[in-house]
Amino acid sequence: MKKIKAVWEIMRLEHGVMIAIAILIGSLIALKGQGFPEIDKFLLTFFTALFLEASTFALNDYYDLEIDKKNKREDRPLVRGDISPKSALYLFYIFFPLGIICSFFVNFACFIIALITALIAILYDVKIKKIKLIGNFYIAYVMAIPFVFGGAAVLSQNTLFFKIDPSIFVIAFIAFLAGSGREIMKDVMDFEGDKEKGVKSFPRYIGKRKSNILAAIFYLIAITFSFFPFFMQRFEIYYLNYYYLGSVFITDTMLLSTSIHLIFKKKPHLKIYRKFTLIAIFFGLIAFLLPVIILIFH
Repeated sequence: MKKIKAVWEIMRLEHGVMIAIAILIGSLIALKGQGFPEIDKFLLTFFTALFLEASTFALNDYYDLEIDKKNKREDRPLVRGDISPKSALYLFYIFFPLGIICSFFVNFACFIIALITALIAILYDVKIKKIKLIGNFYIAYVMAIPFVFGGAAVLSQNTLFFKIDPSIFVIAFIAFLAGSGREIMKDVMDFEGDKEKGVKSFPRYIGKRKSNILAAIFYLIAITFSFFPFFMQRFEIYYLNYYYLGSVFITDTMLLSTSIHLIFKKKPHLKIYRKFTLIAIFFGLIAFLLPVIILIFH
């Protein structure tokens, strides 16, 4: 049981649920409420994202082991010794190619998106991670791309990804903003270990206090953009949709509360707010999913 828990933790499989929802939202928006995506394509897109996410997280923890020890990251199974570094590499070698193979059987657009994302992921784990000024935005990109990936999944075999509904890119941008805020908060949490290892992060250049404020700014911009689907007619499904407004209000309230604490508290409880914002993002996913589901079954 301990080993199973360690494998789950190193692969961050709970993220797989959120990825699946994001992919489904992207597909449903692209279909404009005209039913659900084909089950085989949805499963292939889901397993593509899950395998690539799981494998690159395992590789990430492998390369981060010494820094995580310095930062006393007892939430990481490699730090606790529950799983060996060699096992983490094996997980990467097994699941990474499986993810690429799954994407190939969806369509050409999904294959290209998966391949580019996967290669950047490896580059991030091996090199970019030490330059967190760049790496933060890669992680935020990973939170945003499942929406685009889901939208691409319902395209015909040889259609390129720029044919995806533009509203999906706006939704992905909101996820990108929220993800950027969470990563900057993590930089502040990891400041001491990163400093010792020479990792270049926002807190190293502008300090912890200003970094928290910067994270709050990203959240506030995300809140602002979350109202666009409700007030702009081009978003069709979400335009003046009160199911969407009511659901996204929960997310916005949580992000606003976090932002206020980040701005006005000198030492906010970042570990708590990191979890709090993850829950907020989950409600954000529900906000985009609920109106489409209601439209399909109406």
